[in-house]
Amino acid sequence: MIPLPNHNTYWVIPGQFMAGEYPRDADDKRSRKKLAGYLERGVSLFLDLTEPGEYGLQPYRAMLNELAAERGKEVAYHRLPIIDSNVPEPAFMRRILATIDDALLDGHTVYVHCWGGIGRTGTVVATFLTHHGQTADASLAQLADWWTKVEKSARHPRSPENDLQEAFVRSWVR
Repeated sequence: MIPLPNHNTYWVIPGQFMAGEYPRDADDKRSRKKLAGYLERGVSLFLDLTEPGEYGLQPYRAMLNELAAERGKEVAYHRLPIIDSNVPEPAFMRRILATIDDALLDGHTVYVHCWGGIGRTGTVVATFLTHHGQTADASLAQLADWWTKVEKSARHPRSPENDLQEAFVRSWVR
């Protein structure tokens, strides 16, 4: 298995698509180390599901670009926000899925995240799996298995985090 940058991430497609928590914290030194870990795992496209300024989260795009430049790498950043604990409109989810699919086709390694990596991220991951042919039950079961290996699953035992998000996955039509 390809190593992960930290214990609050998981591979959806090993080496190609990773998901998890917000990749920065309040401390610049720790944040640089954390972001470098993603770059070392080959992540070249970050898909941010948070809203600008949400919970006082510090932006990381400039730091990410600086770290990538130091390593001679190119990195892309996209923000497609979903309100915390909520679900997007189906058309917006299709845009998120198209962004992931296009990035994968272009050879990017994708990292999808929200704040905690639980609700919105889990909703996107399970919907991605369903969109690509798994049943909703199989997608949610696969996500549940990956989630048990994430450090914060001991405090947050469920991903997606609420019934609304799970129902969204179950209602997804390709």
